[in-house]
Amino acid sequence: MSVDRDLFSTENCSVKRALDIVGEKWTLLVLREAFYGARRFERFQTRIGCPRQVLTDRLNTLVAAGVLRKVPYQEPGQRERHEYRLTEKGRDLLPAVIALMQWGDTWEADPDGPPVEIVHRDCGHPVELTLRCSHDQTPLTAHDTEPRPGPGARPAKTGKTVR
Repeated sequence: MSVDRDLFSTENCSVKRALDIVGEKWTLLVLREAFYGARRFERFQTRIGCPRQVLTDRLNTLVAAGVLRKVPYQEPGQRERHEYRLTEKGRDLLPAVIALMQWGDTWEADPDGPPVEIVHRDCGHPVELTLRCSHDQTPLTAHDTEPRPGPGARPAKTGKTVR
């Protein structure tokens, strides 16, 4: 059953809300480095290479959104500083980051192949992200899926009626 998407509002779109937090290049690179183990500002700065103020803004956005949390630390003889650690909300972004990485590995990698492989710590085999049906676990592609209104769907303000 195909649904007329024009009947439903996009004002409360989950993709838009997620992109409001993580939809900027530097933010995704901060997340990449956080998943690789970076915690301190200088490490993020060195690995990402963005301007300091941009990095500060991105870290503050991720903290405000509850994706990272600040944890104080102090080196002997130095002032107190903060590390940035992934929260549960932040760790739940791993599949999104891996999906982007897999897409990049497939379509944008150098001829030599991917620069980084994510592997299962216990056995050393590569991690693979697959879209599957929640009922029968069948692997899916874009051709196998369709959008339907969810419980949070709102009618569009178009004058059309929702049936």
